[in-house]
Amino acid sequence: MVELVSVAAVADNGVIGDDGELPWSSIPADKEQYRERIANDPVILGRTTFESMLDDLPGSAQIVVSRSRDSFDVDTARHAADPDEAVAVAESLGADTAYVIGGAAIYDLFQPRVDRMVLSRVHGEYEGDSYFPEWDEADWDLVDSTEYDRFTLEEWVRADGG
Repeated sequence: MVELVSVAAVADNGVIGDDGELPWSSIPADKEQYRERIANDPVILGRTTFESMLDDLPGSAQIVVSRSRDSFDVDTARHAADPDEAVAVAESLGADTAYVIGGAAIYDLFQPRVDRMVLSRVHGEYEGDSYFPEWDEADWDLVDSTEYDRFTLEEWVRADGG
């Protein structure tokens, strides 16, 4: 069984993006920990997010959840039609963990299924058009929290153990 982990940078007001970009100026420490965390495992992402990252693709493989396209001109990219298929693809790659990395619709689709969340809580409120899905803290345990300049890295595990 593949462990599903959402990884996101989320402002205090829940914003994660604005017109396909981060609404805050770059936070190098956050980008570095994010890239290191997901480097050796498959990532699950939507087509728009995938296309925005083509110059510097994350993860060991990209599982692209898309209704409009089923093939991509990238050797490491795989198509999935829905969350079940995305998990099956991750399992077929021999992965123990797959990281859900957005965008908003993908986070929303996978939120009921993720086992863990690693959230960079970006200090401040920002204007944006994309939000991380609402979730009930009572269903989750905060197992780690580390303060950085401009963000707090939090790790949450589903309270019922998945």
